[in-house]
Amino acid sequence: MISYLWDTMRTMIKYLRQELKLSQKELGDKVGVTRQTINALENGRYNPSLFLAYEITQVFNKLMFKGDREKYFIMEEIFIFDDDYY
Repeated sequence: MISYLWDTMRTMIKYLRQELKLSQKELGDKVGVTRQTINALENGRYNPSLFLAYEITQVFNKLMFKGDREKYFIMEEIFIFDDDYY
């Protein structure tokens, strides 16, 4: 079950980044981390801080929905926050 959850998170980050036609470096620059950090997130080698997860979610929301807050993602739709798996 844990593997499935992490695969879902990694897939969402990479999928949304590619939908927005952002490179890993461009996404990293927007949230203040390196390309390597984004790569590690997408490959399951790094768990984001709550702050980083929030920043990434905000970037996706602003670029995808252009201010239409009714469509905004919440962090839990992109990142897994479930105490049962820690």
